[in-house]
Amino acid sequence: MKTKKIFLLLAALSTQLSFAQFAKVVDKDGYVNVRKNADAKSNIIGKINSEEILYIFSEDPDESWLNIDYSHKKEKPLTGYIHRSRVKFIESYTEVPSTVKNTDNAVFKSGNRTVSILSGPFDYPGHKKDFSSVTAGNDRLLEKYKGQEIWGTDGLVPQTHYKSITIQTGNKTIQIPQKDIENLFNVNNESTRCYFDIHNDTLYIMMNNSEGAGAYAALFIIKKGEYKGRILAVPF
Repeated sequence: MKTKKIFLLLAALSTQLSFAQFAKVVDKDGYVNVRKNADAKSNIIGKINSEEILYIFSEDPDESWLNIDYSHKKEKPLTGYIHRSRVKFIESYTEVPSTVKNTDNAVFKSGNRTVSILSGPFDYPGHKKDFSSVTAGNDRLLEKYKGQEIWGTDGLVPQTHYKSITIQTGNKTIQIPQKDIENLFNVNNESTRCYFDIHNDTLYIMMNNSEGAGAYAALFIIKKGEYKGRILAVPF
């Protein structure tokens, strides 16, 4: 019975990862209503302003109502439904092609714009003191790294990590702050994609890392040559 439950969980994760993705609210009214259920007559439980980024959960990429998750630093997380006509999927922007993708390196280049990602094995013994942990039954699980929540390990020892993410635009170099990548583990460079919104001069670096219960999605945003921050989501 336990094996069957694990299989069903993995199957569900596979389905969610196939369609779950980041999107931007684009609404001429300046905001979109979030409804409790997938129905225009359902109760409005919140609003999200245009240009905000949210995470979409969907079993059908063509359905009209999308199950979303939205987190803002100053507000409580919001989960509900919005109409697909009110969002633009990040994947719908122009993709920046990759020139290199392997375990330790990913490079994306278009015109005078280059994104370089360096990753590699994580030296856990050398950083063990930077972790805090919690007890779960008979297990001791890693919880935080340098005070931040750990992403990608499901409480286990990290195998890989990001060393740096650098964006070169003409003569300008933009470095993603170390604090924003140091707690992201078990990197999968093969899943990483870059997209460019030419009308708003915005670059998106999107990745799906780890697997199983440790899976997570990350989005880094660079607008008009300035780093604007990251958004993290659990894709199930």
